[in-house]
Amino acid sequence: MQISAGDLEFEWVGDWARLPSPGSVSSGWAHHGMAFSAEGQVVTFHPAESLVLILTTDGEFVRSFEVPVIEAHGMTLETRGITQSIWIADNGRKRDPGYNYQYMPDPPRGKVVRISMSGRVEMEFFAPSIKQYRDGLFSPTSVIAFDDLRDGNGDIWVADGYGESLVHRYTSAGEYIQTIDGVSGAGRFNCPHSLWIDTRSGNPELLVADRANGRVQVFNMEGGYIRTLGADYFDRPTVFADYGENLLVGELNARVTIVGPNDELVGYLGDNTPVSAEPGWPNEPDENGVPRRTSRLADGLFNSPHGITTDGAGNIYVTEWLIGGRYTKLRRIG
Repeated sequence: MQISAGDLEFEWVGDWARLPSPGSVSSGWAHHGMAFSAEGQVVTFHPAESLVLILTTDGEFVRSFEVPVIEAHGMTLETRGITQSIWIADNGRKRDPGYNYQYMPDPPRGKVVRISMSGRVEMEFFAPSIKQYRDGLFSPTSVIAFDDLRDGNGDIWVADGYGESLVHRYTSAGEYIQTIDGVSGAGRFNCPHSLWIDTRSGNPELLVADRANGRVQVFNMEGGYIRTLGADYFDRPTVFADYGENLLVGELNARVTIVGPNDELVGYLGDNTPVSAEPGWPNEPDENGVPRRTSRLADGLFNSPHGITTDGAGNIYVTEWLIGGRYTKLRRIG
């Protein structure tokens, strides 16, 4: 099956990934990110187990390693010289089949952690010591470093999307610098779900997926507001990836949006927005109302994009938020 947006055409490659522990894959509610490494491999996470997975671009399993997180919700890579590491935003809780896919009763404890490409913990930190967290929840959903690949200073940006809807900035050593909340921009963030450092223009900009407000707010690397993009064409912007002169934005409500170099809408890939209004989406309820893997999945149509990355050949990789996950490759053909 082929899908397209603007002049871009792709072949839909379903069931792309060969994952270990297939029994637990089918029961885990996938809720994680993706990245593409300097070694030319896809980095992602297991739907049920605390395993980082390394896959080839053909979806073959290469290796895995265990990491001390509950959910690798947001994943990005940091490059320092010739060394690459994985940043993970752990929102601190996971839906569990043993509790009818409700969250486990343990109190959540979100954190961000940087690990080596072999799984060694290099850095981790928790909520900053600011007033919002005296009684508030820290449940981070995204983390990104202004790294050497972006000619940056190493600052680390963290989005607390599921907690207090704030974005925090730290030094490369993990020392707290500042917090932004959107008030000085388009308005108070409501689930700042994902962060990206956009260098397409030559001037790096921090993109904040202000998901529940249906827009992306853009800031400079000191946290100063610049503009808002996509308020007229986004639904629920969720995750970012570079794509040449364009930007890819995975939207939870069932599509991948392509944004051009002047913030214009290029088009939608796999647009299936109405599915998000179906009962029990992104899954479906069984006869007792308990979520189960949806039967509504169809080639060429997304259900709930949550992680996205690309390779040097123009191929796109997407993971989705649902029981058992779904890993799809869009092979560039035009």
